[in-house]
Amino acid sequence: MSQSAMLELTATEARDRMVQGDFTAEAYTQACLDQIAKRDGEVEAWAYLDPAHALAQARALDKQRASGNGTGALHGLPVGIKDIIDTADMPTQNGSALFKGYQPSKDATCVAVLRAAGAVIIGKTVTTELANTTPNKTKNPHNPAHTPGGSSSGSAAGVAARMFPLALGTQTGGSVIRPGSFCGVHAMKPTLGLVSRTGVTLQSHTLDTVGVYGRSLADLALITDALSQYDPSDAVSYERARPTVGATLAAGSVGTPRLGFFRSPAWDQAEPAAREALEAIVKKLGRSAEEVQMPALDGIIQHQANIMAAENSGYYGPLLARNPEGVSPNLTERLKNAAKVSAGDYVRSLAARDVLYGTVERVLGEFSALITLPSCGPAPKGLGSTGNAVFNAMWTYLGVPCVTLPLMTIGGMPCGVQLIGQRRDEGRLLAVARWVEEQVADRVVMR
Repeated sequence: MSQSAMLELTATEARDRMVQGDFTAEAYTQACLDQIAKRDGEVEAWAYLDPAHALAQARALDKQRASGNGTGALHGLPVGIKDIIDTADMPTQNGSALFKGYQPSKDATCVAVLRAAGAVIIGKTVTTELANTTPNKTKNPHNPAHTPGGSSSGSAAGVAARMFPLALGTQTGGSVIRPGSFCGVHAMKPTLGLVSRTGVTLQSHTLDTVGVYGRSLADLALITDALSQYDPSDAVSYERARPTVGATLAAGSVGTPRLGFFRSPAWDQAEPAAREALEAIVKKLGRSAEEVQMPALDGIIQHQANIMAAENSGYYGPLLARNPEGVSPNLTERLKNAAKVSAGDYVRSLAARDVLYGTVERVLGEFSALITLPSCGPAPKGLGSTGNAVFNAMWTYLGVPCVTLPLMTIGGMPCGVQLIGQRRDEGRLLAVARWVEEQVADRVVMR
């Protein structure tokens, strides 16, 4: 099979072809590395890449398969790792001058799990400074004059540019879903606690969530099931039955779902073309989509902002105090403002979360999922900002699973459609998402 044909496969397809012996993990990894050499001069998705080390991992997996020792669920699949996630064999620099050259002594739990499942940890992808809002060097692969989003910039851009089929990101506000929307790839932020955060640089212990990127919904299910393990060292991790996201998606037994079209408190901040495009999607879904309103959520955006600011101040304030010259002016200003959030506002915002989730849960008792925008529109032109996370922050605050589907094009740039499900129900969410993709069929295009 040619390299170009390999790169068009989804991760699930590529894994199956490698297990069948149609091509080797080394050949597939080499195809990804050649694509990186071709595209990365423009996209700049990498914080660290060692091609020889990536190929050595792939050869070891080929040798394991040839010896008859079996293959893991992610056999031979190169995975990009956001550079706030520890790797024992690569530096973790957090997009920050403060961590330049820092080498962890061991893998983050999520990385160790990926290796055990047979993944090739191909390299570290660019993050914004300390996974916050200050942009880094990565550009949107669809048009380098536009942002790829953040903070998981390199992970989303790398999947979109066919540099690797799967990637890890993290989300505190909108750092998985928004870049997925901007770069036109499938992305999921799972339920808070589904994926271990041990070994991940935290900026908010009540919000930070490890998410995934892929080329299809089946890809998201594949890597999510591999990652779904209880970790008692992570305070938000929870015990669960054997992972079943992939099995639920494959069963395809959701029937005709009911979708709640939720404009959200952020609706007025969306670009008119994005609102019009989503309304066209909802129209395609016909009677299966019905507008819902939840006035109880009107203050939710501020609650998320209070928690993120207060916890940012707690985690990053000491870094600023110790080494102010190592923190960008943008992040310095954000941290100074974050320190102004009162203890009372922080406690009230924490207490409101489960009350507001109860509102969403009741609605999701009547509907299969909510459908809304994942971003204010397509990726903004310019590299001075990673875009507005207002369509993501409320869902991160509630700890619910979210997925973005690349179903719209606006002004020549991709834009996603976001679906929201109940906590710990990723399988049904992805099954509903597949139904939506099948119903929409042709992407909605707005000039």
